Amino acid sequence: MPAEGVPAAQEALLRRMYEVFATDERDAFVPRCLAPDVNWPNMLDGGRLHGHEAVRAYWARQFAAGHPLVRLDGLRSGGAGGAGESEVVVTVRLGARDASGERWAEETVEHVYRFGEDGLVARMDVRAGA
Repeated sequence: MPAEGVPAAQEALLRRMYEVFATDERDAFVPRCLAPDVNWPNMLDGGRLHGHEAVRAYWARQFAAGHPLVRLDGLRSGGAGGAGESEVVVTVRLGARDASGERWAEETVEHVYRFGEDGLVARMDVRAGA
């Protein structure tokens, strides 16, 4: 699936991020993809998380509750954000792995990433799929 208008470096970073999310590599990959003061949604409790350690702890909670899966279905440019940021919209299908195998949701959601001038993810939001 080609990325619509997404800079190559951002596409490569996001594709790699989704590849490592469900692996033991995810914690080590955080500083290579997320800004130190990243602003991340807390889908479990509501509100926002800030920084690497908060995101790592959040992901650990997600994996302690089950084995979440996220499949990247498409990428497109979301245009320019503010203050030198660019935005990429990633269409994903959510799922979970349990003893019976993998289960995937029928609907998709969108992960909206804003990149800072350093090329790292500065903010992520989740919204209903289009």
